[in-house]
Amino acid sequence: MLKISRTLYDQIVEHSREDHPDEACGVVAGPVGEGRPERFIPMLNAARSPTFYEFDSTDLLKLYREMDDRDEEPVIIYHSHTATEAYPSRTDISYANEPGAHYVLVSTADTDDAGPFQFRSFRIVDGTVTEEEVEVTA
Repeated sequence: MLKISRTLYDQIVEHSREDHPDEACGVVAGPVGEGRPERFIPMLNAARSPTFYEFDSTDLLKLYREMDDRDEEPVIIYHSHTATEAYPSRTDISYANEPGAHYVLVSTADTDDAGPFQFRSFRIVDGTVTEEEVEVTA
């Protein structure tokens, strides 16, 4: 189960809405080994595409160095789908290389400023996708 604060949840949704019609992407880091999402890190979609996202390699290297310096790891890796449901695509599955992370997808396919949207979380390990419950905390 993914336990996420209302603040982080809202930040992910807001970033997804702001970048629409392009896919948004980012990371939520937390203390190593604790599985607790704490620090919201929106990233630039280097692909600038409504159907694909890609972290800029320089930004990603900088992020991982920063997380190492802070004794953090990626707890959530998120991105949005702008025209399809919030479910990992084959490309998403092939790029999932953090077995301990929660992969959050937000669909903005049928959204406007007021909603609705889908917010779903998955574990992706060795190509196997498992959806998990999301609990939003205060």
